[in-house]
Amino acid sequence: MIKTFEEVVKRAESLPPVTVAVAAAADDDVLKAVKDAKQHGIADFLLFGDREKILELAGKVGLDVSPSAIVDAPNEAEASRLAVAAVREGKADVVMKGMVQTADFLRAVLNKEAGLRTGKVLSHVATFEIPGYDRLIHVTDPALNVAPTLPEKAQIIENVLGYCHSLGNDNPKVAVLGAVEVVNPNMQPTLDAAALAQMNRRGQIKGGIVDGPFALDNAVSVEAAEHKKISSPVAGVADVLLVPDIEAGNILYKSLVYFAGAKIGALVLGASAPVVLTSRADSPEAKLYSIALAVLQAAAKKGA
Repeated sequence: MIKTFEEVVKRAESLPPVTVAVAAAADDDVLKAVKDAKQHGIADFLLFGDREKILELAGKVGLDVSPSAIVDAPNEAEASRLAVAAVREGKADVVMKGMVQTADFLRAVLNKEAGLRTGKVLSHVATFEIPGYDRLIHVTDPALNVAPTLPEKAQIIENVLGYCHSLGNDNPKVAVLGAVEVVNPNMQPTLDAAALAQMNRRGQIKGGIVDGPFALDNAVSVEAAEHKKISSPVAGVADVLLVPDIEAGNILYKSLVYFAGAKIGALVLGASAPVVLTSRADSPEAKLYSIALAVLQAAAKKGA
């Protein structure tokens, strides 16, 4: 099982490189990540956006890019549309968000006629390497689904279980988070957690172990779980944290980055191809890790 981002990159290096279509690529940090990924030999790139600006910034960061790998686009929305089209047409394997508003980028990805929909719920996963932890922790969904319903949460779990499998974790443990670790009829997240756990036990959600509700401490700390006498194969050792809504997920995401100094990579799951969706404020390192995660996802889709 892959436990660090160094291992993620090494695994990506062992696979055939994929082609990544980058929407609105005219950004220093995006092009630094492109340069790093090319140096690791994990991906080739098609860059969409302002051709002159991309060439200018590529020279600034020391990226050697062929003009034939750049597709000129008049604005960010068109760059996103063209990048998604490249994936649909088989010219690229992965689409990546560059310096573009998330809403514009996702509008292209989610377009019913020209996007990458599959009929599944699309969900965001953020993977963290946290100082002091012996494994990667996956938080879903901190950026896409605002207030997922019970059926949507079930599909979000199915998405992330497949994602964990691509990282070598054949039996991931999913903790469904809430404010408390007991079922409270007045707290809908705890009711959803109990239902999802039962769906897993009955084989409606397959590919891992799902349990809850858990407060955060009981999900990631064996000591906290034992102190509260919680008996569960997930308690204290969760690989995946399913958050109840986007507010909780966003706060947890940013707390891990800014307070805990966690390394991060992030993708959108459930589309017909891997989608790299990072914050515009994320570092080149985070963008590189996201590209490497997408390479593993692309390989899993191809059966590599």
